Amino acid sequence: MDVGADEFEQSLPLLQELVLGADFVGEARGGRGGRGSGGPGGGGARPSGDGRGDGRRDGHQAAGGAQRASEGGRIPSPARAPGPRAPVRPQRSRAGLDIEFTGLRSNLSRPQQISLFDLPSEWYLKTRHSVQQFTICQIGLSVFSSIEGESNKYVAHSCNFFLFPTTFGILDSEFSFQASSVQFLNQYGFDYNKFLKNGIPYMNEEQEKKIKHNILTGNWRVRSSLDKDQIKVVIDEVTRWLDLAEEGDWMTLPGIAGFQAFEVQLVLRQALPDIWTVLRDQGIIVKKVSKQHRWYLENTSCDRESCWKEKILLSARGFSVFFQMLVKAQKPLVGHNMMMDLLHLHEKFFRPLPESYDQFKLNIHNLFPILIDTKNVTKDIWKELNFPRVSNLSEVYEVLNSDLNPTRNSGPVVIHASKCEKYVETKYPHEAAYDAFLCGSVLLKVAHLLLWRVHSAGPMPEPSFSLYLDVLAPYVNQVNLIRAGVPKINFSGPDCPSIRPPILLLRVRRWPGVSEQQVYREFQNVCKFDVRRLSRSQFLLLTNKFKDARSILKEYRGHPTLQVSLYRYWRHSPNINCLLQVCGVVTTWALLALLLGRPGP
Repeated sequence: MDVGADEFEQSLPLLQELVLGADFVGEARGGRGGRGSGGPGGGGARPSGDGRGDGRRDGHQAAGGAQRASEGGRIPSPARAPGPRAPVRPQRSRAGLDIEFTGLRSNLSRPQQISLFDLPSEWYLKTRHSVQQFTICQIGLSVFSSIEGESNKYVAHSCNFFLFPTTFGILDSEFSFQASSVQFLNQYGFDYNKFLKNGIPYMNEEQEKKIKHNILTGNWRVRSSLDKDQIKVVIDEVTRWLDLAEEGDWMTLPGIAGFQAFEVQLVLRQALPDIWTVLRDQGIIVKKVSKQHRWYLENTSCDRESCWKEKILLSARGFSVFFQMLVKAQKPLVGHNMMMDLLHLHEKFFRPLPESYDQFKLNIHNLFPILIDTKNVTKDIWKELNFPRVSNLSEVYEVLNSDLNPTRNSGPVVIHASKCEKYVETKYPHEAAYDAFLCGSVLLKVAHLLLWRVHSAGPMPEPSFSLYLDVLAPYVNQVNLIRAGVPKINFSGPDCPSIRPPILLLRVRRWPGVSEQQVYREFQNVCKFDVRRLSRSQFLLLTNKFKDARSILKEYRGHPTLQVSLYRYWRHSPNINCLLQVCGVVTTWALLALLLGRPGP
């Protein structure tokens, strides 16, 4: 089910109910390649219930003309739009999240690009710039609920949320598109019209404080020329209708949704003293009233201006309201290679990313005290069971769903909820809700494998999510880090020491003016190394594969121009060599002074 700005507020009660009952919230980094599988348990997931449609209403309704109501007639009440309903009563729920971005990494100069030489704090500062430059365009939610009375069986409710930064008053965000990311998402059918035209607004806490102050003090104004033109057209249309209308007549202004609907009503009420407005599903209803009736409505109605300002703020916050639900629920957050997503969640919904890496870790730990990255979990399982090499979440899911998985027939079973049937037989890689479903399924299946491994010598207990959490405990708060000096970040303590291959030292002879890029190209046909200049003729080489380091040491042992050896800090560091030279000079002068200053016999 796709959810834009028009449908979001109607979905909030259901989302709140699901989050409060969740055991964990799973999240999988967007932008991964590969194809997913059907449903878990083999043969594709099965739909639960027989509901049809996606429960959405059209946000761009047909234009309605002025209508004449009967004397004293009421403004029609809204028809409630159908929303997604769970076909079963869940015992406990858990959810998966997936995020898609307008770009991943900025094309920075070489010193600012991430590398295997980076400490976690250096990696963070380099990546922080990219996160601030790009924005989130889609978030997928897949909520997994235990089916009451059935052992180890779950139903998944999946939704796609299209997001677009809030534009209101002084708030007018800037962000970039990366051509490769746009092309990639377009290849998988991403709906850019939904993102740009009907994206759910959002803001972080710092932006919210500014907007709240301006709204509550009355110091707000329409910012974009598009909004100004739209409001001018609306006022002109209502003014022309008002000249011919009689008291009690009403008209409909369709196609205005979200917090802009509240904004338009405030403008109309301030500009025209003989009208009253009400927001309905079909649009804004404008009714001609007497000044006495207007005074009565202003002082007795729940739609007083002060209430409307609070509603405007609530609508302008948009998806940030749901983010706060997740934070307050304090549920475990689960993802697959989730580091970039944590950075974006902090920047877009909490606060701008701090300059301090330690402060970032502390903030994330306070927001989500329990993090589980399935990338780290699958690394251990893959090595032990000799599973084939995989490069993305979809391939992980396919292996776990194949006969290679020894617990395939005994593992958890997941079925799709009604209104999510399109995922039953068809794969939608890189659609956020589908990837979120894959992430949640991988978590359950990997946890079941770990439970099976723990009890391999005896009878296996009845699987439950509490037992799954017990076997996942060693992986809590360990988040995988791509291309850095350490393989993962620990959000609840000091980072793990590096287990990368040793750094290699390259000495270059008879190659004047050689650059890092030339050295990189020299080795790229053999293996991939990160290169960093140490001195005029010396370079450091670092790879994340031990076999590549051994191969280069062996192949270039007797090379006439390029000599490769193990790097020893105390022996090869220019700083240490300089210090030793200074100490040697000082010691020599001290000895000379001692000898020359000694009195003769």
